[in-house]
Amino acid sequence: MAIDVVDNSTESRFEVLVDGRVAGFADYRLLPTKIVFTHTEVLPEYEGQGLASKLVAQALRASEDTGLRVVPLCPFVKSYIERHPQFQPLVDRPSGD
Repeated sequence: MAIDVVDNSTESRFEVLVDGRVAGFADYRLLPTKIVFTHTEVLPEYEGQGLASKLVAQALRASEDTGLRVVPLCPFVKSYIERHPQFQPLVDRPSGD
């Protein structure tokens, strides 16, 4: 089983592909200095294989590589960052935090 994560910028989402087929995605809104993750979903037939974690980890690494701050509106992305402290410095925190 080949697993790849790609940035489908046309659809404003990162996609996790299993054997070339879309198995899940993380929707985002791209701002000049930030990427806002709004929703993550894995198709039912692919659930329970850790694909959402692979997807979000790669999306966060790509955001870091491009210098974007991360706004995790999606509950899954937010909880993933909380469980993986190496990504916490990427989070764009509102003033006063």
